[in-house]
Amino acid sequence: MANTRMAMSLRNGLSISKPKSPSNVLAIGTDLLRNVLFILFLFRWTRKSVLQLRGRGLFGTVKDLYLSLRRFSYAIFLRAPGVRSKVQHQVSEAIVNLEKRLVPQGPGVSRFLTLPREGWTEQQVRSELETLGEMKHTRWEDGRVSGAVYHGGNELVKLQLDAFERFMVANPIHPDVFPGVRKMEAEVVAMVLDLFKAPPGAAGVTTSGGTESILMACLSARQKAYAERGVTEPEMIIPETAHAAFQKAAYYFKIKLHTVSCPSPSYAVSIRAVSRLINSNTILLVGSAPNFPHGIIDDINALSRLALRRRIPLHVDCCLGSFLMPFLHRAGFPTQPFDFTVKGVTSISCDTHKYGFAPKGNSTVLYRTAALRKYQYFISPDWSGGVYGSTSIAGSRPGALIAGCWASMMSVGENGYISACHSIVGTARRFEAAIREHPSLKDDLLVMGKPLVSVVAFTSSTMNIYDIADSMSAKGWHLNALQNPPAMHVAVTMPIVKVVDQLIDDLIAVVEDEKERERVRVVEGKGKKGEARGDSAALYGVAGSLPDKSVVVQLAGGFLDTLYKA
Repeated sequence: MANTRMAMSLRNGLSISKPKSPSNVLAIGTDLLRNVLFILFLFRWTRKSVLQLRGRGLFGTVKDLYLSLRRFSYAIFLRAPGVRSKVQHQVSEAIVNLEKRLVPQGPGVSRFLTLPREGWTEQQVRSELETLGEMKHTRWEDGRVSGAVYHGGNELVKLQLDAFERFMVANPIHPDVFPGVRKMEAEVVAMVLDLFKAPPGAAGVTTSGGTESILMACLSARQKAYAERGVTEPEMIIPETAHAAFQKAAYYFKIKLHTVSCPSPSYAVSIRAVSRLINSNTILLVGSAPNFPHGIIDDINALSRLALRRRIPLHVDCCLGSFLMPFLHRAGFPTQPFDFTVKGVTSISCDTHKYGFAPKGNSTVLYRTAALRKYQYFISPDWSGGVYGSTSIAGSRPGALIAGCWASMMSVGENGYISACHSIVGTARRFEAAIREHPSLKDDLLVMGKPLVSVVAFTSSTMNIYDIADSMSAKGWHLNALQNPPAMHVAVTMPIVKVVDQLIDDLIAVVEDEKERERVRVVEGKGKKGEARGDSAALYGVAGSLPDKSVVVQLAGGFLDTLYKA
């Protein structure tokens, strides 16, 4: 037959289905999108979990989880109605007491809260300046302060004042207006690069201090990783003893921070732990030369090998080591590799205003290549005010400080810095030897690690180290209390060199007094260690015992607020 009828089943099988309605298509698309998002979410958090387990290990991950839950639980407890009001009352009371100590009060105290209607005479201003300079303070002039004041001598200060006067109005943002400042700044950077054995093509900038130098190094590493590897979730690995400026950089620049333990007896960063934490998001490794708390130099060679193998920048924080580290060997002291001769080191921060004896407000950040420096630049090509560019955070900067820095470096010179290194580090070794060897100290105080530079940290297993710190404060010394673990340190400066014998004698007397108090407590049946007595013991004892640090943060915030109480 010409027209054969198809079987019903065959026609049904070949029939074209009707188009689905738009609502069905939308539903299918929504389901598909939801499934894709779920898969991406699952992948993201699975990857994070794998990296966490790989970086911290099973035990470390469980420990981190426990500490997080403990902090969370304690924070909930602190927010309970009865507890919260009591805590807030105690915090407020502590801040009020802090204000009483820091803010001048009482009869004879003048407060200037508005501009004088008529300007003061020169004599009035000078008189008030003299009064302000003579306010009661810890006598850094007599060498009673650990670190803080890195004084190069009165004659150097006079030279710095001459430099200030000549370049008081100078601003390096206008190099055509102040060409002398531009020249001095470039020469300061060149001289510091030479000290740290930088290769040809290396570069650097000056900054306002070590914190800004560290911030810029972290910013450069972040921008480099984004531009060259597309890293959008940057991570940084630092020793737990690294300067707090790295934490600030992580906070400012949204960088995830991994802190690595620095276990005893060396108190240097654990290289194995650093290696485990490296992943595709890692933008920077960090080592200190030396660190601030314990004065220990991290193993820069080992960090360098890691950095080279994984192609990650390595920053060495030498802000505290500054002009001591480069001269240790020539001054006759042992040293460790730390500068650009270590191939993996890509950037170094160095404070010229510490042991370079420059005026406060001077530091440098150095890079192995000029290309690395460019990553910290800010340039706005289309601003209505014209093309704007700056090398660091600040725009306008005081040319007087640069002039003071240049004058200091040119005046002291290599031989002067070698001599200063010999005096400062020699004094630190003498203080260390007293703790290790003196009969009244060696059984109760323990030097932390093997410090090679100017800082000597020590702790105690037989007495409350914070009571020692407070008793030294009562004798007029301003030393540094540390935590995690409880300890204290002395950062030797030129003023301390002259009074180190008195420092050792007072420490011996304080330890002997504390041992006598302990003997009395034992006789009275009160136990060997008494309650914390002083400010350091109260603050750091509390800070160390609290799982959640919100109370400490409130106290620190209150302290910062107090700085601006007129």
